Amino acid sequence: MAKVLDSKIPAGPVPEKWKEYKAHQRLVNPKNKLKLDVIVVGTGLAGASAAASLGEMGFNVINLCIQDSPRRAHSIAAQGGINAAKNYQNDGDSVYRLFYDTVKGGDYRAREANVYRLAEVSNNIIDQCVAQGVPFAREYGGMLANRSFGGAQVSRTFYAKGQTGQQLLLGAYSSLSCQVNAGKVKLYTRYEMEDVVIVDGRARGIIAKNLVTGKLERFSANAVVIATGGYGNTYFLSTNAMGCNCTAAVQCYRKGAYFANPSYVQIHPTCIPVHGDKQSKLTLMSESLRNDGRIWVPKKIEDAKALQAGTKQGWEIPEEDRDYYLERRYPAFGNLVPRDVASRAAKERCDKGFGVNNTGLAVFLDFSESINRLGLDVIMQRYGNLFEMYEEITDVFPGDVANEINGVKYYKPMMIYPAIHYTMGGIWVDYELQTTIPGLFAIGECNFSDHGANRLGASALMQGLADGYFVLPYTIQNYLADQAVWPKVSTDLPEFEEAEKKVDAEMDRLLNIKGKRSVDSIHKELGHIMWEYVGMGRTAEGLKTGLKKMHELEKEFDENLFVPGTKEGLNVELDKAIHLRDFFTMGQLVAFDALSRNESCGGHFREEYQTEEGEAKRDDENYFYVGCWEYKGKGNEPELIKEPLEYEAIKVQTRNYKN
Repeated sequence: MAKVLDSKIPAGPVPEKWKEYKAHQRLVNPKNKLKLDVIVVGTGLAGASAAASLGEMGFNVINLCIQDSPRRAHSIAAQGGINAAKNYQNDGDSVYRLFYDTVKGGDYRAREANVYRLAEVSNNIIDQCVAQGVPFAREYGGMLANRSFGGAQVSRTFYAKGQTGQQLLLGAYSSLSCQVNAGKVKLYTRYEMEDVVIVDGRARGIIAKNLVTGKLERFSANAVVIATGGYGNTYFLSTNAMGCNCTAAVQCYRKGAYFANPSYVQIHPTCIPVHGDKQSKLTLMSESLRNDGRIWVPKKIEDAKALQAGTKQGWEIPEEDRDYYLERRYPAFGNLVPRDVASRAAKERCDKGFGVNNTGLAVFLDFSESINRLGLDVIMQRYGNLFEMYEEITDVFPGDVANEINGVKYYKPMMIYPAIHYTMGGIWVDYELQTTIPGLFAIGECNFSDHGANRLGASALMQGLADGYFVLPYTIQNYLADQAVWPKVSTDLPEFEEAEKKVDAEMDRLLNIKGKRSVDSIHKELGHIMWEYVGMGRTAEGLKTGLKKMHELEKEFDENLFVPGTKEGLNVELDKAIHLRDFFTMGQLVAFDALSRNESCGGHFREEYQTEEGEAKRDDENYFYVGCWEYKGKGNEPELIKEPLEYEAIKVQTRNYKN
């Protein structure tokens, strides 16, 4: 019998929970009369907004950043927009509808109360960011503009061309800089957390590595907040920046924090396809392009073969010979179905032989109809920098006229294919965003709390800023109220000494293996195993094979790794080796979770469990829970612990995007 977790959600109807909860907050620290310290690890949207908010509230904040500036955090790569239920378009949107769409988009595997809270604070985020000067797109009359994203039939996504994440991060960075200048936040750039320090059962500090000098440093505080993103780079090729890693989260997992729903990995449908074996990452093309771009493959297999052979181009295929398969299969949502649905549909077409590039692993994203209807100037105003980015990478400009058939102009289409993007799983947190380790909090993508089995587009920025600006600064005070009587602990305590020695010994171990294989060569091989056996389509047999291969490769890593250089000074290869060590733990965790969940839901697709039409087939009777995993040591299978899901406001049913 698995253990059962309590998420500490207040009792009562969902819409009232957050209101009642806010009314009973214990505001413990007006202008820091108690001198409480908080460590925030990470400076993406979640980390920067949390550090700025906590500093403004009077806490002393230590903020760590692996980049040379918070402005280079991976949040800048978010392109398309941020959701909020403002209903500016007067198209029937509401807080409840955003709440419902998010739960449905997550295939009914999210915690209902958390999602309602997220939807309710979404409107505050837009007001906050406008006040910071974020240059959201506007209508001609001056109102903020909106567009649609997958999984919704209303326009609720606020955007700044195709660089929304960057503009939002600049706003958060401005707030953070203000608190740095005020002396409430101490910013440490080029530092990476290597371990969390537990004192008397509570998180009271961290061990961090100065990435420039190579030295380990100790930091103590009354609470620790992890905002370090997801684990997508376990797959090597993903849309994540190469520096993105899961080391901080995995170290928390090893120290006792439960890891929830690791098998829920998002495959984004609109990425530039793989071009060869020398790539280090993949490039995302914003989901916003699906507002005006239409996705298709040829109807005739002979046309697909000609495209793959290079003897025919997409613009030579007339309208009647094109299969707009998303519009055909999902007439109510068309090209704006959720990401997991669009990704599987693209894979299905390519698996049947209808892929459109030389590898057969691509579909077209075509703007001919929208350019003919709206004009190129309008399309460029909406997506100009995305078109330019696509041209820079592929040498194809999607706004160029390529052909004219029966008086209709055809433009050069983009080629896209699904790729690893976002991870819905993460460190388990309760309603207050606290992990199973008292005093350790997790926010943004590195926790599991809001997206269920699939994240809707434009909801990552929403969650990151909601957690950082409007949830954590209040919920963490319930914990700190109990800590007010405890003095700040010394970094000379034996717990800090022991943690630092373990980190130092681990670096020595990696450096002294002195084998023959580089970090990247092993990481690429791990990525192939993950994509092949733990990727878009999973089977019990494949997952077992993948676990076996991962164990064998991890042994190769432990015995034949070569890391040049020393611990002293800058050593990027050593840092990558530490990350890869943790990717092995994470990859096996994803496979264990996928193997334990005998159903298909959202980003987790077990091929044994699908409908006759190839859709995900859930098993609510046996798997209506959050799957949490407790670390049991290297080489041992982790223990499954369940948090039952309870829905009060939404009826659980099969997702339908057809009508």
